[in-house]
Amino acid sequence: MIRNLRWWIGGLLFASTVINYIDRQTLNVLAPVLKDQYHWTNTDFATILIAFRVAYTVMQAVSGRVLDRVGTRRGLTISVAFYSVVAGCTSLARGLTSFRIFRALLGAGESAGWPGAAKAVSEWFPDRERAWAVALFDSGSSIGGAVAPVLVLFLYHTFGSWRPAFLITAGLGFIWLIVWQKVYHTPERHPWITPEELRLIQSSRPAPKEASGEAVPVSQLMRFRQTWGIVVGRSLLDPYWFMIAEWFAIYLVSKGFRLEESALGFWAPFLAADLGNFFGGGISSYWIRRGWSVGRSRRTVVMIFGPSMLLLIPAAFSSRYWVLVGLFAFATFAYAACSTIFISLPGDVFQSRAVATVSGMSGTGAGLVTLVSTYLIGRVSDRLSFQPIIIVASIVPCVAALVMVALVRGGREGTREGILREF
Repeated sequence: MIRNLRWWIGGLLFASTVINYIDRQTLNVLAPVLKDQYHWTNTDFATILIAFRVAYTVMQAVSGRVLDRVGTRRGLTISVAFYSVVAGCTSLARGLTSFRIFRALLGAGESAGWPGAAKAVSEWFPDRERAWAVALFDSGSSIGGAVAPVLVLFLYHTFGSWRPAFLITAGLGFIWLIVWQKVYHTPERHPWITPEELRLIQSSRPAPKEASGEAVPVSQLMRFRQTWGIVVGRSLLDPYWFMIAEWFAIYLVSKGFRLEESALGFWAPFLAADLGNFFGGGISSYWIRRGWSVGRSRRTVVMIFGPSMLLLIPAAFSSRYWVLVGLFAFATFAYAACSTIFISLPGDVFQSRAVATVSGMSGTGAGLVTLVSTYLIGRVSDRLSFQPIIIVASIVPCVAALVMVALVRGGREGTREGILREF
């Protein structure tokens, strides 16, 4: 028996997102090197990102559905094994076309990561801890994003080539799989869980009955305004993160800063995102312990931090390094606080048999909008500058906050049908 086993599970989910983002960021960190070697424009690089995004977008809805059918353990095993192989094979790329192919395959493999983690959290954590658990695993993306520049540039300079960086970082996924297979089972079937912890986990959900339910049809889920609030809201919010994760190195270079000299500043938004994950999840959980409803606590976080991202606008008019870094760090902190809430919402609003499906649908929506934004970033930055991109990126999260607050509320019909939870 292991006390607080659920937090060991949470730590394992955190490790998976760290590895996921190291694999994903390897290309983005090396982008200035690859652009120089292969003579790519920003538009060329955008097509590689779009290849990833197309596959990721399409497969998020598919993977969410599959996870609700085959279960969290098996679904994430397949996902991590596949994308780790693909990440290693990227070391064999020879030009623009092969990079597009490998990134598309990586996107397909990684698509199950967030729906799977959200489903695992819904299985292992009670309401008052769920946002903390989501913050833990979601913070892995910012930690992975912060670690990747140091690790990847170290490997690049050590070997004198970019190819070993892809191969070595891919090996982390296989180490994780060994631990995952040993540790992860549902609470009701886990041999190491204490009776007290099982009762705590089941305190806010009818776990045994719910676990045996059939996955809810997508057509039925689309009847609920809560589904649309989660999907549309996250679709408008998430492109900001991918702008940071995929373009920040190129943005700094475009402002005249060398990547090696500005490594500390490159870390700042990712570390700020990590703090934002825990702050958003922590303050929401604090309000729930003080007697607030889950819905009220989640909506309040989004309404505070969504509009806070407007403070990014001055970055569009500054060329001072630490001013830029500070503004991006604050905006990314605010984004991450909101993101933690949006990733928590499927488990907050829907019963377990619909969580991965709704999470996958929201990921697909975010992917579609990110596809468009990625293409536009490449085109606009080539023809004009990053200035209009930054202004738009600061405004759109406000719309996401309004959509969430207006649509994601309790509904009696869905509760009676055993699909919605009290929110």
